[in-house]
Amino acid sequence: MILKSLSLLNYKNFDTKTFEFDTTINCLVGNNGVGKTNVLDAIYHLSFGKSYFNPISSQNIRHDEDFFVINGEYDKDNKTENIVVSLKKGQKKVIKRNTKAYDKFSDHIGFLPLVIISPADRDLIIEGSDTRRKFIDSVISQNDKNYLSHLINYNKVLAQRNSLLKYFAANHTYNQDTIDVYNEQLNTYGTEIFEKRKAFLKSFVPIFKERYKAISDNNEAIDLDYKSHLFDDDLNTLLRQNINKDKALQYTSVGVHKDDLIFNINDHPIKKFGSQGQQKSFLIALKLAQFDSIKAESGSNPILLLDDIFDKLDETRVAQIIKLVDDENFGQIFISDTHADRTENVVKQVHQSYKIFKL
Repeated sequence: MILKSLSLLNYKNFDTKTFEFDTTINCLVGNNGVGKTNVLDAIYHLSFGKSYFNPISSQNIRHDEDFFVINGEYDKDNKTENIVVSLKKGQKKVIKRNTKAYDKFSDHIGFLPLVIISPADRDLIIEGSDTRRKFIDSVISQNDKNYLSHLINYNKVLAQRNSLLKYFAANHTYNQDTIDVYNEQLNTYGTEIFEKRKAFLKSFVPIFKERYKAISDNNEAIDLDYKSHLFDDDLNTLLRQNINKDKALQYTSVGVHKDDLIFNINDHPIKKFGSQGQQKSFLIALKLAQFDSIKAESGSNPILLLDDIFDKLDETRVAQIIKLVDDENFGQIFISDTHADRTENVVKQVHQSYKIFKL
């Protein structure tokens, strides 16, 4: 799958801009603030129907304008695919494939597989469990429509159960039969999600460790553990056991919406004990393993976005990453960097075609 061209209209800092891309490596270079990351985010937007960096869609419209349009032309399975994402203030976002609008955005997820590596990924280490759940959900959802459907349904039921708990508290009432209906549904969807996450991580973790080993020259021992209430008991039982706590809190305190991934280096939390270089290598290994996983499941190369990849990495680690790109069939890659000379020197080491766009 190749992104052949990209057109932006009123997207972030761009009024109108068109790019014709190389089939292998594309480098976006320029000073901070010129829009390098915004181009990568537009490509991400075409795959996921949302921004990677700003989930508030209206804030991606250029200042003093009323709408934005992102238009991408792809070569996929020897066919031309045209994807358009547009938003007008006060209206719902629209995603079209070959001029036909999707009824559900979820139907589009996975059609254009993509992996992004960005300094913003550090949130996976420093932020709460919600960020890490979104990561694992994003990886699985790109290849598994059923998983995405279970996730959407679980979150709907969860919101309804939480609303009911608030209603009970506000009206000093309680109805066990109604709660049981929600418990059953959460148990059904939650068990499926738990089993899929567990199975996915069983295959994902060894790939991740191999990737880290290649980037770091195997100087550190790293690990990734899955934490879930459902290792202790089935969800229905857990929900019943915690009902008094839930009534007091007015929200559901147990379930797969509380799952987490534990990141360790040399048996200690990487958040506290990992250097900036180690943390960045850890995150890059995570994302490259994500790439491997999606490629293995889909049979095609995801697009790979490398946003400011050289930031906080020493030359040895950068060289390892570039060597990986050179040795393996990564497909189409987009790189952003502030130093044009540095970028060109690096991509020249790779025996692939490339284009450099100076913004």
